[in-house]
Amino acid sequence: MALKPTTVTLKELAELSLQYLAKNPDLLAEFMIQSGIDPKGLRRFIGTDEFAHGLVDHVVSNEPLLLAIAAENKLKPESIVAAWAKLHQAEG
Repeated sequence: MALKPTTVTLKELAELSLQYLAKNPDLLAEFMIQSGIDPKGLRRFIGTDEFAHGLVDHVVSNEPLLLAIAAENKLKPESIVAAWAKLHQAEG
């Protein structure tokens, strides 16, 4: 099946990433440890722009995770990186 050449928004990417992490508890635990978020904080922060931004930063900084999320969602990895780059362009 062909990869979708679609544009992904930050919100969509965060949702796809969180869904993937939820299916892979070890990866979710790694994210929580690295970000310093406990389970209560995770529930509180889900849906916020700050959480989405941090989650996308985490995904892009971990190439195997980036590739796994892209493959599972039939996205080109470049689509994910482009959404991340657009996010950082808006900051500058």
